Order: sequence, then structure tokens, then C-alpha cells
Amino acid sequence: YKLNTFHWHLTEDQGWHIEIKKYPRLTTIASMRKGSQIGKTNEVDNIPYGGFYTQAQAREIVAYAASKFITVIPEIEMPGHSVAVLAAYPLLSCTGGPFEVRTEWGVADDILCAGNDSVFTVMQDVLTEIMDIFPSTYIHIGGDEAPKVRWKECAKCQARIKAEGLKDEAELQSYFIKRIEKFLVSKNRKLIGWDEILEGGLAPEATVMAWRGIQAGIDAATQ
Repeated sequence: YKLNTFHWHLTEDQGWHIEIKKYPRLTTIASMRKGSQIGKTNEVDNIPYGGFYTQAQAREIVAYAASKFITVIPEIEMPGHSVAVLAAYPLLSCTGGPFEVRTEWGVADDILCAGNDSVFTVMQDVLTEIMDIFPSTYIHIGGDEAPKVRWKECAKCQARIKAEGLKDEAELQSYFIKRIEKFLVSKNRKLIGWDEILEGGLAPEATVMAWRGIQAGIDAATQ
């Protein structure tokens, strides 16, 4: 099929599936959920589900892909789709939790706190280990479906908006993405994210994957 890129979505609200040695709770707690939503119903099967790839397994996949001239791009979701992370490390949230790994699909209001510096420390540590496993130029950070409900009510997030001279929570998301991008660029990598990273202003060297329509692609190209 001449496909030469494998986009590997490794984290979600419903489970974190890659070993991070510095943060073992990402695999002991964040990788397991109590059950799974049954199809398009509102029911959950209550069958525990989980697991994760070790770093050794991930390296094996990267090496095998490389032997077939395929690049693996890892996706580590932020600031949204992070309930699994919050279940393991609730202090990275705006409210302090507690949280459980989600058993149903959809968009969660609880996301990483943009006013908390330890969030950036943890995500940079995570990305450092990810970059050590994946040599791809692009590192996908998601950036999609991050409701601003918690940020609006969070003293730390509001303080960040004020301190950085930001207009609103959309610009706070842009601040979050730009800060992560600066870190990736310092490691000679490039940030790629879903089209929500356009909101509040696009990070200077970011690449946009337009999933909600062609206009986002046009907007990204003109920027």
C-alpha cells in the first residue's frame, strides 16, 4: 500500500499504554480500566481491561518498522484526553481528583492543569523517554478535545492567564502547546497535533492534522 508512516496513539482517557520508567503509576494505575463501553450503548461490560507496551517492545516495533522503511510517530495526548494520567497523578489536575481511568468514550472535562508547572515537568520527562524510544522527527501531542471548563474555575490557570498576558482560555491552550513545542524544538524534533492547536494561535513551527474539515488545513497553511 506504500504507507510509510505509522501514527501510534499510545495514550487516552481510557488507558495509558507505554512504559515510562520515571512515572511507574502510568503503567500500574493508568494502563488499567474497570470495564469498557459496549458499542454505542450507555452500558459498561465491567470486564477489567488494560496492559501496556514495555519500552523494549516499543523499540522492537520501531526497529522492525525501520527495516520496512516505515517511520513510527508516537502520540502522547495533552492537555485533554488525559484522565488516565490524572487517575495515576491527580495533582496534575485543576481539582485534585480523585479520578478513575474512564470506561466510556467521549470528551472529559478533566484535563491537565495549565497553571501547574509540575504538569510541564512531568510531560517533558515523559516526552524525553518517548524521544529516546522513537527517533521520528515528528512527535504528536494530540491537543484535541480539551474543554476549558476546569481552567475557567481554576485559580492556578487564571493566574497563568494574568501572568502571561493572555486573553482567555483558548490562548492558555496555545500557551500550553507553545511551551511543549519549545521543548521539542530544543531536542531537534517537531510538534504535530490535531487542528484544535490552531485555537488561540498556532505554535510557530507546529504541524496541524486537520480532522474536523478542510478549513483547518487551509488555516494552518496560511499561517
